[in-house]
Amino acid sequence: MATTPEHVDVLIVGAGLSGIDAAYHLQRAFPGRSYTILEMREASGGTWDLFRYPGIRSDSDMFTLGYRFRPWLGDKAIADGDSILAYVRDTATENGIDRHIRYRHKVMRAEWSSQDNRWTVTADHDGETVVITASFLFSCSGYYRYDEGYTPDFAGTERFSGPIIHPQHWPGHVDVADKRVVIIGSGATAVTLGPALVEQGAHVTMLQRSPSYIISMPARDEFANRARKFLPARTAYALARAKNVALSTLMYQLSQRYPKRMKAWIRGWQQRWLPKGYDIDTHFTPSYKPWDQRLCLSPNGDLFRAIRKDQLDLVTDRIDSFTETGLRLESGRDLDADIIITATGLNLIPFGGVELVVDGRKVNLPDTMAYKAMMLSDVPNFAFIIGYTNASWTLKADLVCEYVVRLLKHMDRHGYARAIPVRDPSVGTAPFLNFEPGYVLRSLDILPKQGDRAPWKLHMNYLRDLPKLRYGKITDPAMRFERASDPAAELRAS
Repeated sequence: MATTPEHVDVLIVGAGLSGIDAAYHLQRAFPGRSYTILEMREASGGTWDLFRYPGIRSDSDMFTLGYRFRPWLGDKAIADGDSILAYVRDTATENGIDRHIRYRHKVMRAEWSSQDNRWTVTADHDGETVVITASFLFSCSGYYRYDEGYTPDFAGTERFSGPIIHPQHWPGHVDVADKRVVIIGSGATAVTLGPALVEQGAHVTMLQRSPSYIISMPARDEFANRARKFLPARTAYALARAKNVALSTLMYQLSQRYPKRMKAWIRGWQQRWLPKGYDIDTHFTPSYKPWDQRLCLSPNGDLFRAIRKDQLDLVTDRIDSFTETGLRLESGRDLDADIIITATGLNLIPFGGVELVVDGRKVNLPDTMAYKAMMLSDVPNFAFIIGYTNASWTLKADLVCEYVVRLLKHMDRHGYARAIPVRDPSVGTAPFLNFEPGYVLRSLDILPKQGDRAPWKLHMNYLRDLPKLRYGKITDPAMRFERASDPAAELRAS
C-alpha cells in the first residue's frame, strides 16, 4: 500500500548562510506555516563548514555578510571561517531553525504538478529515497559544486613526488613548517592561503597565470567599534552596515565609470604597500578593468607584508608541466616545491544539480530567464538565492527572503495557488552573470539567461534592488497568478 508523502508549506534546500536566512524570515512572517530544510551534507553552515584550509575567512565585511536581523558582535570585520560558522549555527539554534534541518538529504529531482499545486521532491538519504511534497520550493544551495573543485588538466602531475592539494578538499592538518609551498592561483583563495601558510612557517610561492586586483583593508572596522561604545548593538550594527554598503557601492561604481582612474588609485596604494621598485606591472596589473572580476582583500596588508619580508614570492608565468621536484614553467624556469596547492577555482552547478520538472516537462535552465534574479520563467512557486558578485552575498539573500515573504502574503490574501513568471518573447537575452572569472565563463551554458530590461535584467546593485525588492509592488505584468480552482486561468493583477 502506497503511503502519502509528507507535505510542508515551504521546502528549503540548503542549510548554509542563505538557508538559515530563508528559514528565519519564513517562520517570523508565518508562525503557523510548516517548513523543512534539506541539507546534503552532515552539518549546517554550507561554505563555512566545507572549506577548512588555513586562513579561511570572509572576503566581505561582516557588517554586510551578517544577517540584517542579527548583529555581528565580533571584533573583526574581516572574520575567520570558524567565527562565521559559529555565527550561522548560533543564529539557527537561537531561533529553533536547527530543529527543522534534515542532514544527508541530497535533493535529486523536483516535479511540479499544476493539478495538485505542489512540488514532489525526491531526495537521497544514505542510499534510501525520500519523497516530500511542498507548496513552495526555495533553493538556497548556492551555485557551485561542493563535491569537487576545479583543477585544470596539468601535464605530468603523476610525476610530482609530493602532495597536490585542492583547497576545497583540505586534508586536515598539513605540516608546512620549513616546506616550500607553491600555490597555483591568483584569486581570493590563494590570497588568503599565502599569508596563512607563511604564518605556519612555510616559504610560499604564489604562481599566477595572470594578476588579480588586490587591495589592503583593515581587519577591524574602527567606525563600528566606536559606535558600539555609545549606541545599542543593533543601532551600531545598522550604521556600520549602511556605511559599508555605501562605500562598497561607491567603489564599484567608480570602477565601472572611471576604470583608468580607479586602476591608478589601486596602483598608488600598492606602491606604498610593496617594496620600492617592485614589478607591479607584471605581478599586480590585470588585463581587465577593476571589478570585472572580484577584488581580492588582504586584511591589514598581510600579503604585502609577507612579500616585503621575503616570505612570499609572486611569480607570473604559465605551467609547462609538473616535475618530480615541482613545476617547469613555459619561460623555462623551474619552481621547486615540497607541496603544491591548486587554488584554481570552483565548478558551478546551479541549484545543487536538482532536476526541475514542470507538468511533466523537464526544465532546461539555459532556456529559462531569471525573473528579478530570484525566480525562473514558467516555473511556478520556485525561488532561489544567488548573491551579489560585487558585494556581500547576504545583502542579496536578505532581500530575496523579504520578497518571497511578501509574495506568499500576496498569494494568501488573494487566494492564489500559483505564482508564475511569464517571459515576454520580445525581451532580449544576455548571460546571467555579467562577470568574468573563469568559473563563471566556464559555466554560462548551464545557467539561466537574464533579459535586457526589468524585471528580467539583473542589477548587481544593492541600492537599486532594495526599494524594488523590499518595498516595490508584487503585482507585475510579467508575473501570472492563478487560483487552484481554475488551472487554466491567467489572472494578471493590475
